Amino acid sequence: MNNNAANMMCLDLFLASQDEQEYAATKKNIIPSEFLQPELISFNLYIDYFSIEINKLNRENDINKIKAFASKFEWIDNIDKIFEDETFETIVLTNEQQEIIWVNDGFKKMTGFNKNFALKKTPSFLQGKNTCPKTRARIRKKIRNNEAFKEVVINYRQDKSPYKCEIKVFPLFNEHTTHYIALEKVV
Repeated sequence: MNNNAANMMCLDLFLASQDEQEYAATKKNIIPSEFLQPELISFNLYIDYFSIEINKLNRENDINKIKAFASKFEWIDNIDKIFEDETFETIVLTNEQQEIIWVNDGFKKMTGFNKNFALKKTPSFLQGKNTCPKTRARIRKKIRNNEAFKEVVINYRQDKSPYKCEIKVFPLFNEHTTHYIALEKVV
């Protein structure tokens, strides 16, 4: 390993150990050279950037998948408006009977359940002993009334560990409600 490579590795390890404020202060003192490209000063920062870009791409792919369903079922809902300013880990798409017809890859990460396991089940399979009956009743009522809503519910992962799940549900319709979309995240 030559000196430049060793210096780059040391700099990378040093920068990776700093918090954002320390890094911002240190970055001002780094002088780029032919061996030290400014955009690749720290591999750790590159990985962070890459991770953000992958998340954006996954989000875009998930939204495009929902748009394909929208076209197939002729929903008149503005899909872009539903996702505008929304953060989520999981998307759950159910039919009129609340049976799951599609989940995104985030479902497995959040719940531990495989996508195929969830299909044709209702999202209530994620609920358990500490799921509030009053919350469940509010959810059922809002679905029955075709209302968009937000609730926080105690769900359970495949390993039986509980988690607080924020769900935002939107009815999807053409001439009448045909499906529901839930944007979910752990809170």
